Amino acid sequence: MPIICRFLGIIITVYYKEHGVPHFHAKYGEFGAVIAIETLKLIKGELPKRVLNLVVEWAFEHRDELLINWKLAREEEPLNLINPLT
Repeated sequence: MPIICRFLGIIITVYYKEHGVPHFHAKYGEFGAVIAIETLKLIKGELPKRVLNLVVEWAFEHRDELLINWKLAREEEPLNLINPLT
């Protein structure tokens, strides 16, 4: 599981060999969600509202880095770590 960021108990990952729209995964405790990078819309799953808002805020700040990691994952290259929400 390629973790690219952790903050406030939230784990952000991008998986290799996934298809579809560019997206990332966010996990918080027993909750998990898939979020589109370009639109920052929830694709699948659920997170508590406060956590989802934090994840979207973080992703908005790091959208370009997320897209780079998505492309790296598709090419099966090592991913870059992204700074946590500050």
